[in-house]
Amino acid sequence: MEKTTKIVAIVNQKGGVGKTTTTVNLATALAAAGRNVLLVDLDPQGNASTGLGIENADRKITSYNLIIGDVGVAEAAVKTTIPRLSLISANIDLSGAEIELVNMTQREFRLREAFTAENLPYDYILIDCPPSLGLVTLNALTSAHSVLIPLQCEFYALEGLSHLLKTIDLVRGKMNPGLHIHGIVLTMYDRRNSLTSQIEDDVRQFLGTQVYKTVIPRNVRMSEAPSHGKPALIYDLNCTGSQAYLKLAAELLRREKNQSLAA
Repeated sequence: MEKTTKIVAIVNQKGGVGKTTTTVNLATALAAAGRNVLLVDLDPQGNASTGLGIENADRKITSYNLIIGDVGVAEAAVKTTIPRLSLISANIDLSGAEIELVNMTQREFRLREAFTAENLPYDYILIDCPPSLGLVTLNALTSAHSVLIPLQCEFYALEGLSHLLKTIDLVRGKMNPGLHIHGIVLTMYDRRNSLTSQIEDDVRQFLGTQVYKTVIPRNVRMSEAPSHGKPALIYDLNCTGSQAYLKLAAELLRREKNQSLAA
């Protein structure tokens, strides 16, 4: 793997927080910014694959085959209709990986081994993780350089976040010392809701600059886009959600640049 490839796991053990939407649209925005991007769909539901227009019948080689060790990254990756964006798709087969991995050697490092086994032509690998903290997500965390956490602006958000942060600390301490939190993204943001502002204040007070300045608003056009097999940025570039993801990508790239300068 080339040193320039940055691997970002997009994680939240709660479902319905905008994780897949964030992965698909951030990947699209980074590709639009001229980066070569690989999106790895690690969710058995395969929603990221659907959101990029890959039909279930066309998912011949998937992330299941990659994590089990049947194939390498180059064989599993397919080009999407979006320039510079490739995908390793997922389907329900991946749900069996949790059981199969239990008896495998180096079971927490299968994905890392796949990424390091060949030179990869990508600037970024974004991993869409399942809504759980099982072995599949653990593989993503041990292979990643950083974690991006989509956080829904709702009452129980901080409670779930503290559990996830403890898990990341454990992985950093025992398996992946270089792992860091790239940022926390507030999703489903509704300025008309006073609870949203309260949650935002609490999260920013608790985590400071780890929280991205960019927030992702609730937006009907973003909800419609996956049913058309398109990222929101392709479905409706001018909607508020698409514009927010373009800003998020720009902020992510700025953070990367600042980190490089500080190193």
